[in-house]
Amino acid sequence: MPQARYAFPKGFLWGCATAAHQVEGGNTNNNWYAWENEPGRILHGQKSAKACDWWAGRWKEDFDRAAETGQNAHRLSIEWSRVQPAPDRWDENAIDAYREIIRGMLDRKLMPMVTLHHFTDPLWISERGGWESAQTPELFALYARKMVEALKDLVNMWITINEPNVYTYGGYLNGGFPPGKNDLKAAFQVMYNLLKGHSLAYKIIHELQDNPQVGIAPNYRSFVAARPWLPLDAAITNMLSSSYNDAFPQATRTGKLRFAFQSAAIPEALGTLDFFGINYYTRDLVKFVLKPGQLFHERAFPPEAAQSDTGFIASVPDGFREGLRWAAKYRMPIYITENGVEDAKDILRPSYLVEHLHQVWHLANQNVPIKGYFHWSLVDNFEWERGWTQRFGLWGLDVDTQKRVRRPSVDLYEAICKQNAIHSEIVQRYAPQSFNRLFPE
Repeated sequence: MPQARYAFPKGFLWGCATAAHQVEGGNTNNNWYAWENEPGRILHGQKSAKACDWWAGRWKEDFDRAAETGQNAHRLSIEWSRVQPAPDRWDENAIDAYREIIRGMLDRKLMPMVTLHHFTDPLWISERGGWESAQTPELFALYARKMVEALKDLVNMWITINEPNVYTYGGYLNGGFPPGKNDLKAAFQVMYNLLKGHSLAYKIIHELQDNPQVGIAPNYRSFVAARPWLPLDAAITNMLSSSYNDAFPQATRTGKLRFAFQSAAIPEALGTLDFFGINYYTRDLVKFVLKPGQLFHERAFPPEAAQSDTGFIASVPDGFREGLRWAAKYRMPIYITENGVEDAKDILRPSYLVEHLHQVWHLANQNVPIKGYFHWSLVDNFEWERGWTQRFGLWGLDVDTQKRVRRPSVDLYEAICKQNAIHSEIVQRYAPQSFNRLFPE
């Protein structure tokens, strides 16, 4: 059996990512709580409820687990509706609670990466028109200022907006996220206002801190023409990738937003990134179809790719390499801010993890400036419109008892984190089905 070791750069960050509404529990003042209480919005009518019970303090045991298993960083988000429950009121107790959580991370030697907006909006923002309203970027900027002032002695790495493309598509083009619209004009306005909010927050963070690191975390989805010889497939694939993957980050380079067949100047977005985050999960094969309601396309996974247990994700490591090369075009440090697979039985996750990390190693050792990897996720959590039907955690969760269950992938990720490397013995032990792909004779 060949022996080899794929070593990552010194100082590489290893962690997991979480989002407030998905793990905290008891968030009752945001648009997702309202969405959960509308019939038919969440699969099987499930609710976040206690989630992972972090707001009651169970973050402590989960961060203990993260630190004990070799992780040195963690990405989490702030719940805007907790710290600003009404337009004229700040909840200082909630802000103090976030300070305690982040101090707890630092005490465990977990470097915090803090996301200011991860899909949820306070109800009072939604009632004012949400991100369709021209006022919301300014209101978001006030919230950003408050949080940076409160956390600047503890946090130096910030993500302003998580997956602005998913937020826009989910809420304004396919209706699966609140407010459940299918409106190209509204989608463009939301994307534009998210860019304004990001730009304002970027400037505020740099005003309040010396040398902070500020980025975004777009979702990169690999789109490949199903029939590359057919010009219509190629054209619709390029259009989809341009609107979905490129629109938001490209505006930070050009000062112009091009999205959903519309464009607008946004010069304040120029130069508003210090690092580039990327969330990657899977690849789609794209076909042109004469269906305007589907934006003239349909998608399917590559037939040879292994699929997750609910068929939500296909394991395509080549798509990850493609996404990292795409991110490298922005010529700044790269952090993989989410990557993982839903897998309740932990059958696909080991091979998915090592084969995707192998792509990271390839590029990091070709001088692509990849600085860290945040696995999605630390523990099973509430997966938005899909409720509790998908299990992304290294640790499983019994929702009723809040018991954590250690999956084998915990040990795999621990070995990689502690060695800062993928060793052939680790792969042979935890992901033998991937061994020959990673270590060919």
